[in-house]
Amino acid sequence: MSVATASLAALAVLVLGACDSGSDDEPKSASGSGPSVLAPGMPGEENQTLSAQDAKEHRAEDDTPNSADVSYARMMIEHHTQALEMTELAAKQAESTSVKGLADRIAASQKPEIGTMQAWLKAHGEDEKAGDSGGHDHAPMPGMATEGQLKNLRAARGKAFDQLFLTLMITHHEGAITMATDVKGEGNNIQIEEMADDVIAQQSAEISRMREMD
Repeated sequence: MSVATASLAALAVLVLGACDSGSDDEPKSASGSGPSVLAPGMPGEENQTLSAQDAKEHRAEDDTPNSADVSYARMMIEHHTQALEMTELAAKQAESTSVKGLADRIAASQKPEIGTMQAWLKAHGEDEKAGDSGGHDHAPMPGMATEGQLKNLRAARGKAFDQLFLTLMITHHEGAITMATDVKGEGNNIQIEEMADDVIAQQSAEISRMREMD
């Protein structure tokens, strides 16, 4: 074997050895598997960096609602209430039977969800409306139709109503998904997280159907 060949072979061994040893030095999460999650601390406590599994177990041990959970329930009640106002118009003003059917399905799903969130707030000693303490409740809600847009929807008939209804409801649903996604990262209560998961799954599917109808 020539000197050059031997040198190349030795270099290859060193490179392979470095790759093998480097794999053991990669950053790992707290439990050694999966991405890390920043878990908000309770009032007066620092945030914690946990693995996804540890965060899930931590929440299962103590899922005491925090301000994000309470705000989500309050805001989503108002958000759903506006959606119901919009769907009520479809029976008399829509031309498309598909739009009328969609409006009926949205109303049928969101009315019970409002009741569930009202019951959740009551069970945790929280009022449906926020006081003057500030926080999440006073932030603008994504996807909400303006009063001007609602006025136009109330005045529309036939195909014009169908088009405007779909446009506004798609935006409304996208806003609800944004809120649900946010509370999954900021909240602490398992039931709120489950409700948020339902909103994301159901309203994502409805957005897909509305875009096909648009």
